[in-house]
Amino acid sequence: MAYNEIFARRLRSAREMRGLSMADLSAELRGSVTPQAIYKYENGKMLPGSSLLIEFSRVLGVSPDYFFRPFAVSISGIEFRKKARLGAKERKSIESIATDRVERYVEIEDICGLLPKCKFRKNPTLIRSEEDAVSLAQSLRQELGLGNGRLPNVIKFLEGLGIIVIELKASDAFDGLSGFANDIPVIVINQEFQPERKRFTALHELGHLAMTFPEGTDDRKIEALCNLFASEMLLPTEEFKHAAEQMLKGKISLQDLAELQREYGISIDAMMYKAKHDDLIPESKHRNYHIMKNTRPAFKKYAEASRIPAEGSDSFECMVYKAVDGNLISTSKAASLLDVPVEEVMQKSFVL
Repeated sequence: MAYNEIFARRLRSAREMRGLSMADLSAELRGSVTPQAIYKYENGKMLPGSSLLIEFSRVLGVSPDYFFRPFAVSISGIEFRKKARLGAKERKSIESIATDRVERYVEIEDICGLLPKCKFRKNPTLIRSEEDAVSLAQSLRQELGLGNGRLPNVIKFLEGLGIIVIELKASDAFDGLSGFANDIPVIVINQEFQPERKRFTALHELGHLAMTFPEGTDDRKIEALCNLFASEMLLPTEEFKHAAEQMLKGKISLQDLAELQREYGISIDAMMYKAKHDDLIPESKHRNYHIMKNTRPAFKKYAEASRIPAEGSDSFECMVYKAVDGNLISTSKAASLLDVPVEEVMQKSFVL
């Protein structure tokens, strides 16, 4: 690909990552570049001089070399988990940021000589019913030797399957997305959510990656089936019935549910829905639970509180510092990959 083509796509990508229109970018540049000129740059009709390149870099928050970095991956088959209020501009920003993060991940793996080890495979059997979705989650748990126990750090668990997991900051209108980058499965989740919600969302996206639905299946049904898959991965029905058998016979105690929340890392909301779905409680109890949440602030606060430690992964950062310490990349390259100042890399990089 010619330099002008690479620059054109990179400029568009950097602008979209910032959520700017061409007019917005022109304004950020104090009108020194018109929207019409930006259009020409993004269509490969012009290349900027060095001073303008530096200005683009400053305003868009990327390094100058970003604009001429060859494209290594593209995310395809994207499934978005979002609310209706997620605007097209933010959606495009999320896709562009995710693609950029995946590119960095793939690049450092290549530098470190790590071959993709994907243990994950999409299930070819068509998922037609709720029972199919739950059964697939149960089969996957058994196949991975998880039994009915608590699923550990979900992000590290997914990375162990060879899935690239990206956390990024976004509005609460965005939950997550999934897709494939050069046949590597990718999951993107909202960094701003509490741990229980991130765990559920990540496994909901795993459901999108793992399950194959009949052509024409309604989107709402697919979302519901992915929710059931995630719920079963977090808290197997068999174990839930056993753990909650006595509790669910009488009055439901939020304190008892909070203990299960701490043990399995699943929210009380998700457990109440699961209890209703599995016929452990009648519809009326599930409805009363939400009425109490809507009318009693203290009840709502307790029910929605997070009770597990934050989860995450430092695998990408570890790979970058390993490459620095092994003299595979420079500190400036590491800073570019990590999107941090060079001084921070120099302070953290240390070989005994």
